[in-house]
Amino acid sequence: MKISILLPYKENFSKDYAGAVSIFINGVNKYSRFKNDIKVYGNTNYSNLLSKNYVNLSFKKSLFQSSSKTYVNNFLKIEKKRNSNIIEIHNRPNYLKYFKDTFEPKIVFYFHNDPLSMNGSKSISERLFILHFCSKIIFNSEWTKNRFFNEIDKFYLNSEKIEIINQSTSKSPVNLDSKKKIIMFVGKLNRSKGYDLFGKAAIKILNEFKDWKVLVYGDEPREEILFQHERLLQNGYESNDKILKSFKISSIAVACSRWDEPFGRSSLEASSRGCAVIVSNKGGLPETITDGIILKNLNVEEIYENIKELIIDKTKLKRIQKNSLQNFYLDNIYTSKQIDNYREKITKNKTYIKRSKFRILHVTNLNERHNGRLFYNTGRRINNGLIKLGHTVQTLSDRDTISRERKISDLTGSKSLNNKLLEIISNYNPNLLMLGHADQIQNTTLKTIKKFYPNIKICQWFLDKMDDNEWRMNKDRFSKKFRYVDVSFCTTHPSAIKSFSKNNVLFIPNPVDETFENLNIYNKKIFKHDLFFALSHGVHRGTLKLGKSDKRESLLRMLIKFNNEIKFHIFGIDKKQPIWAENFKNELSKCKMALNLSQGASLKFYSSDRIAQLVGNGILTFVDIKTKLNKIFSNNEIIFYKNIKDLSLKINRYKNDDKLRNLIAKKGMKKYHKHMNSKIVSEYMINKVFDINRKKRFFWEYK
Repeated sequence: MKISILLPYKENFSKDYAGAVSIFINGVNKYSRFKNDIKVYGNTNYSNLLSKNYVNLSFKKSLFQSSSKTYVNNFLKIEKKRNSNIIEIHNRPNYLKYFKDTFEPKIVFYFHNDPLSMNGSKSISERLFILHFCSKIIFNSEWTKNRFFNEIDKFYLNSEKIEIINQSTSKSPVNLDSKKKIIMFVGKLNRSKGYDLFGKAAIKILNEFKDWKVLVYGDEPREEILFQHERLLQNGYESNDKILKSFKISSIAVACSRWDEPFGRSSLEASSRGCAVIVSNKGGLPETITDGIILKNLNVEEIYENIKELIIDKTKLKRIQKNSLQNFYLDNIYTSKQIDNYREKITKNKTYIKRSKFRILHVTNLNERHNGRLFYNTGRRINNGLIKLGHTVQTLSDRDTISRERKISDLTGSKSLNNKLLEIISNYNPNLLMLGHADQIQNTTLKTIKKFYPNIKICQWFLDKMDDNEWRMNKDRFSKKFRYVDVSFCTTHPSAIKSFSKNNVLFIPNPVDETFENLNIYNKKIFKHDLFFALSHGVHRGTLKLGKSDKRESLLRMLIKFNNEIKFHIFGIDKKQPIWAENFKNELSKCKMALNLSQGASLKFYSSDRIAQLVGNGILTFVDIKTKLNKIFSNNEIIFYKNIKDLSLKINRYKNDDKLRNLIAKKGMKKYHKHMNSKIVSEYMINKVFDINRKKRFFWEYK
């Protein structure tokens, strides 16, 4: 893996004058698994560099181009030959615009400062560009991240592109008993850093405690703030190594900035060397310490009182020092691992699954607006199965949402649905997005999810009949999402549709659920009717549509005509309205047998979900043999017929043979509940989506 790191144009990479960014990069690169493949690019004309893998992009300034543009263009010329896998750009968002029309390695951007104060990320549009363009955006603190997302849609907030990687430092053994009575201040000696406040407090401390002294490192030629005291030692600018050695022997360190420091390196380093650190509650400074004192008010007296308390209360001082040392974790080894981990993830398409329980967002029609009429549906069965497997399941009822959200600005409700999905994704961050007949979820929404949450798997399931003729519209509904889903499941066997062979489409049976299909009709002794059948003119309509006919009606009328002695219990024809939910189950339980007959020509393994309600409730069920379901069920579990004459003969045969009829019904129900229940079907879907438990084969896979 080739990695190129581009420093800010004015960033110094020398040992003597290294900036905070350079110190951080050099520190973590030493421990990177890819350290031999990393090149750091900058504009430092010094011989005493931090490392040998540095490339100087020095150039003569052009009268016609800005320094930044020339600097980046020089880098791009080198990069076209080097062809890195990853380019990491630090702290200059205005550089990114020069990359968008060139080549496409993985671009990672690091924010070390307030995004709202830098050219290239001040406006919302600029930050949205960064979000869309970069493969990864790294923030050095939670505060910096929150600043970036100011007035940005919160969908992006928890994107997998976003990560907080704090700056780090080296770790060194510290003997707390060797600490000296020293208070340290490191940084620019100006008002923004709070040096004027610290200096006044330090003078008061030195006058009161004669055995303590103060070390100050830093300078500020633009703002002269001077404090005179024999035990206040001003050392000017010194190397980072010397500062770390001073922290190691010092007892207290103060970082009392007035400005919102994005992170704060001096307090981080002081904490790593076991100092009792006092910080102001500004910007990301509180994030730099695990143990220490955060000033409630930023003034001279507050700083003075807190330093004084530490000096007087030696137990408190020792406790903070000890805890700072023990709890410090932001060392270069830890941070280098964080960086290498994201490098591997963004350059590898495969997601490694190390868990067996998942967060799942299931988007399907839960029919809330129908007030229980359509409660017994496949979406709920799959939900039940996922929960029984121990997964955490959040649901979004797409059709109900659309129904509620229609308005003048969103006539179909689709815009509100898609926005709601994105908001749930941001908050819930599922491992799997499962879509069931969710036609109004747009491909643009799925594309956005894939871009900003690439580790989320997406699958879909589909129950309606599909073919290349009469039911082509259903096939188009199903196939339009192929590009953005990882796996598709349907109750039509994929081999029946040629165009499915090039896509990851798998068959699932209509699942049964023990809490839904629980009648055990084979145990009944008394029945009012012989044969049950129910059709409708659409589940959402609920009632018959005037003037509409169903091709199955002709077969049913012929069946009735040929079988005068059979007591038919048929719903959905001759103005006899369809039945639903508990009414369906109650009427079914009054019958000895049931006919499972789906619309249109038979296709391999296809049946509507009625088959789960019939066979699953333990009623003897008749099925057309052309469905090839006899490869899944035997003749001792379901009765298969060839034509209407064969069906008539078998209805009459099993009508009077109670023992055999009930035995077959029981066997069919037992097989269905054992091999194709909601838990097993859901497990199959999870295994295929996440490519886990490959050795496990499911009952219908052998057919």
